[in-house]
Amino acid sequence: MNLLDGVRILDLSQMLAGPYGSLLLADMGAEVIKVEEPDTGDRTRTIGPHFFEGQSAYFISINRNKRSVTLNLKSEKGKSVFYGLVKNADVVFDNFRPGTLKKLGCDYETLKKYNPKIISCSLSAFGENGPYRDYPAFDLTIQALGGMMSYMGEPGGKPVRMGAPMGDLAGGMFAALAISSALYSRDKTGKGCKMDLALLDCLISLHTYVAQYYAVDGVIPEPIGSGHQSVVPYQAFKTKDIHIVIAVFTEKFWARFCKVLGREELATDPRFENNHKRAENRNELIPILEEIFLTKTGDEWIRALNEEGVPCAPISTMDKVFADEQVRARDMVVEVSYESGNLKMLGNPVKVEGAEQRYEQSESLGKSTDEVLKSILGYSDEDLKKLRSEGVV
Repeated sequence: MNLLDGVRILDLSQMLAGPYGSLLLADMGAEVIKVEEPDTGDRTRTIGPHFFEGQSAYFISINRNKRSVTLNLKSEKGKSVFYGLVKNADVVFDNFRPGTLKKLGCDYETLKKYNPKIISCSLSAFGENGPYRDYPAFDLTIQALGGMMSYMGEPGGKPVRMGAPMGDLAGGMFAALAISSALYSRDKTGKGCKMDLALLDCLISLHTYVAQYYAVDGVIPEPIGSGHQSVVPYQAFKTKDIHIVIAVFTEKFWARFCKVLGREELATDPRFENNHKRAENRNELIPILEEIFLTKTGDEWIRALNEEGVPCAPISTMDKVFADEQVRARDMVVEVSYESGNLKMLGNPVKVEGAEQRYEQSESLGKSTDEVLKSILGYSDEDLKKLRSEGVV
């Protein structure tokens, strides 16, 4: 992918949120230089229990297409090397707690002295202002505090988090969007900028209509399982063997749906004749549907519903996702070359006509240090040997 060809990003982020954001940018062609502490590096390098060629599967999933450089930013020489890289970069991206960049001498006010056009993007749990500014947080706490967990799960059940770590992933996606927008703006104005993103802000923005419902009518949303606050039927149903989902989102599907069920009379039943009535009477309708779906297998229902054009799907486990013909047709499962063989990974969802997809393995800690410092800053082997002896790289 070459949309961001020529863009150089110095990525100081670790764990999930920041590296996921820089992964999106790297997949679209940016040169992402992952700057890590010597000896330790990103903490996700050691997260178990799954490893491939000594690398954590967690780390592999979000660090392909990046170059790893080790640099001790707490040392004066390390900072000097970093400032040299900043002069030749477009973006500095971090997910430190507020105040950490300033302590390291890597804050925007400092960096723009070396590169007035630099874009500095900071992604933290709560942003640079507010009473929670200095609190630690992870995906789980962001999901809880941001309200997402308050309406997840089954009615009356225990609180559950979203299976995908959306407290982190939302931040990474918004960071990639913000950085791309800032690059576009700089092309127009010639000016860099400082951006302050908070994981909590990003997750809250995903509530969309659920939050607006509360703002309009004051009713606090509660868990409704796989169902929908407004649309009925729009949920999972148990068949003879598996669960499947049905999405009768508009009226044109309702009559077709009832035909497939062999219960055409439901389509004109005064209790269910439109979505407003079905939502009012969901407690009467859903038990009827649940009983009907138990009469056939999931495959039988899926076939019949697809023939009538009613939106439906089985609930796929991960093995089925990886094997799905649609997923494979879109190159969303790819193979990346490693020493011991090819490793399956998720592909890049952004498809651009004429652009090649690039998938390079995640690098071992510091693999590109020498190459980057030689090619960008002109360091010699002797320079690098000295920096290494002093613990700078």
